[in-house]
Amino acid sequence: MKHILLLIASVCGFSTMQAQGPWKFQLLCPEEDIRLHIDLYEETINVPGMEMFGPQNGYLGGNIYGVWTVTSFKIQDEKTATLKLSNDLGSETQKVSLTQQSDSVYTMHFDGANVVKRVVGRKLVKLPSEFKMKIIR
Repeated sequence: MKHILLLIASVCGFSTMQAQGPWKFQLLCPEEDIRLHIDLYEETINVPGMEMFGPQNGYLGGNIYGVWTVTSFKIQDEKTATLKLSNDLGSETQKVSLTQQSDSVYTMHFDGANVVKRVVGRKLVKLPSEFKMKIIR
């Protein structure tokens, strides 16, 4: 009986540790005014304007055209993850790599052709293909 209780306690403790791991946070790039909210352990994040779809693994928002939701991801290791984002209409997708540079700084890199844009004046302009983001505490 003791062994069963220890096994249950260790499994519960392990899942709690995972839910608070390195891939659950909010990032901000103040220069570009872009935010990335992710929880790659559970679907817990409500995407603004898309609450009717329920919680997701995250989204990219801020000074960009529309909201981009995390549709899939792969955690490479403790410092690198790859995300697949889809725009709010579902018509475009973008693969993004996140790499941890320090405790609170990550580099976000758009893989392949960058399709994430923002409105400047009356035109849609692509974002830079790479920029640094800081964890919001």
